[in-house]
Amino acid sequence: MKDDLGHPVDTAGPVRRVVSLVPSLTEAIAATRRDALVGATDWCTHPADLDVARVRGTKNPDRSAVVELAPDLVIANREENRELDITRLREAGIPVWVTVIETVDGAFASMRRMFTEALGWDVPGWLDEAEQVWAAPARVDGRRVAIPIWRDPWMVVGARTFTGDLVERLGLVNVFGDPGVNPRQERYPHVELADIDADIVLLPDEPYVFTADDGPEAFAADTRLVPGRSLTWYGPSMVTARTELEALLG
Repeated sequence: MKDDLGHPVDTAGPVRRVVSLVPSLTEAIAATRRDALVGATDWCTHPADLDVARVRGTKNPDRSAVVELAPDLVIANREENRELDITRLREAGIPVWVTVIETVDGAFASMRRMFTEALGWDVPGWLDEAEQVWAAPARVDGRRVAIPIWRDPWMVVGARTFTGDLVERLGLVNVFGDPGVNPRQERYPHVELADIDADIVLLPDEPYVFTADDGPEAFAADTRLVPGRSLTWYGPSMVTARTELEALLG
């Protein structure tokens, strides 16, 4: 088997013990076969009642704790996790499957491979349902949207990102996906507040926790507070995310 980066992965048998270092994929695995999940990061907040060993953060996992859990497989992501941690776990003899997800369709394809090839499980019903939800054509909208993910300094969703592709599937135009605005096609560019020029600004509650009192006051444009899980997570949340976001967008 080879993961999304083409790295060989040998699980040496059925996968019964999984550590996930990606919140979205933690939820995906828990929704599919919860008893197989033995470890997750502190940022893995769904499902809310998940009771597994915690191995610190996505960028600073406690590698010793991961090794002690003796997983058959660790699930990681190129964007979420550091190459150094993946390399060190592999050197410790722990198989690691790295996902690469930059589009909605890419998320579905990657998760299918994760379940069927890496884990050796069946494709879960929620994944089929999510694909059907997002197969519907985008409504006609055309509003230009900016999506800050941090402030002071300001950072926004740029090109080649799952979130950028998702909003375009909703009929919106991601301002910072435009090469004219983001010539280097950075995925999460640092920008000046004055450069955030859009018809609508979406303010998620993660990674920066934008609230009614922290974020909207910075913009003259129409702003909407949106759940970060609906906007940035791939996994079971995609079943309901489209309806939730379309309702918030009006």
